[in-house]
Amino acid sequence: MIFIEDLIKDFASFVWGLPLLILLIGGGLYLLFRSQFFPFRFFGHAIQVLRGTYDDPNDPGQISHFQALTTALSATVGMGNISGVAVAIAAGGPGAIFWMWVSAIVGMATKFFTSTLAVLYRGKDSAGELQGGPMYFITEGLGDKWKPLAIFFSLCAMIGALPVFNVNQLTQAVNDILLIPNNIEVDLWTNLAFGLFLVIVTSFVILGGLKRIGKVTAKLVPSMVLLYFMLVSVVLFVYADRVPKYLGMIFTDAFLGDYMNPDKEALFGGVLGALIITGIKRGAFSNEAGIGTAPMAHGAAKTAEPVREGLVAMLGPFIDTIVVCTLTALTILVTGVWETRGSDGVTLTANAFSEAIPGVGQYILMVCIAVFSISSLFSYSYYGTKSLSFIVGAKYKYLYNYLFILSIVLGATSDLKTMISLIDGAFALMAIPTMLATVILAPKVVIEIRLYKKDYKKSGIKLPS
Repeated sequence: MIFIEDLIKDFASFVWGLPLLILLIGGGLYLLFRSQFFPFRFFGHAIQVLRGTYDDPNDPGQISHFQALTTALSATVGMGNISGVAVAIAAGGPGAIFWMWVSAIVGMATKFFTSTLAVLYRGKDSAGELQGGPMYFITEGLGDKWKPLAIFFSLCAMIGALPVFNVNQLTQAVNDILLIPNNIEVDLWTNLAFGLFLVIVTSFVILGGLKRIGKVTAKLVPSMVLLYFMLVSVVLFVYADRVPKYLGMIFTDAFLGDYMNPDKEALFGGVLGALIITGIKRGAFSNEAGIGTAPMAHGAAKTAEPVREGLVAMLGPFIDTIVVCTLTALTILVTGVWETRGSDGVTLTANAFSEAIPGVGQYILMVCIAVFSISSLFSYSYYGTKSLSFIVGAKYKYLYNYLFILSIVLGATSDLKTMISLIDGAFALMAIPTMLATVILAPKVVIEIRLYKKDYKKSGIKLPS
């Protein structure tokens, strides 16, 4: 068993290592230049689309542009934005945040392409309902001979979408921030009670299907981002005199690596190489660009214009990494806890808020963590059911929800490190079929960009040059 556990742990570490980052960042850079920076030039237009300016109720699909984005964001805005940023700073210092930004910028191009393809090559499931996502644009765009790759993606997605890791981390945060400091004994029964609470909340939403998930996340995601923004604003106001200093350090240390953990120096050619890998890895883990989750949500959007949904999707990494992760980073940096305390992950972030807002800061953060994490469960259940549906048919997709609910209980009550490593590794493997198919089909997206600009030019609507 020890051999198997070590093997799975090494497997997860390898697939989230340098090869995956080369695939994600290298592939993303190719897509960025292939589109001639189209997503960024049309950023303002993407906001208009998100606001519903071009919505048509007669367009095919199940949910609105806004609901598609919030469904995708509910999965990516989670523990990675709280604990992942803390891990990056603890390992690499302020400069790691710069490379997280780089990952997000490249990821915006990747999400534009993958989500455009998700609408361009939508297929029908066994129930005749229109669906989108990597498994569908692989088979519809590349042909049936590529179906084994689509099945491989779906199998990995079914494992990767299980909530064991997310629930395990959330339970730990509740224990460390809320229960233990208040002298409440933590044991199997308290964890089980919390797990059952998560089961009730999650079941109410996910058993209602995609439309209920879309409605709930459309209200929950903007609220949680706004709450977090307000909380961080208080912290930055308290330490306003330190903000310029640390903003500057994010840029300067990105090319120096003065605060890189010495344990990492031997990797990838020295301190700077290790710093770059640390930041890019945490950024990729946070926004999931190229993994293939978001296209499953965006593929369900009500639109007849693939490019339009791609533009909405590319806002995801911007909100997730450029906005939310930066807010977390500045809080950790300006409070100084990253230099004075040996904590890591969510505990480091909690220390920062406790330092800035004594007495209540960590509790308000706990509310944000809970909302971030619970909303993630809604989207991941949809991704899992959709993947199972592709393999065995829509008639049996509901079975995944029962496995999903069981995983919530296991995640809350058990320290399943091997299972978490397996899920983590399977999640990363999803990038292989997603990025491979996206790079091959990229020329089709470029054609769609030209047609989109041409059609709107004829209609008299002014678009960016």
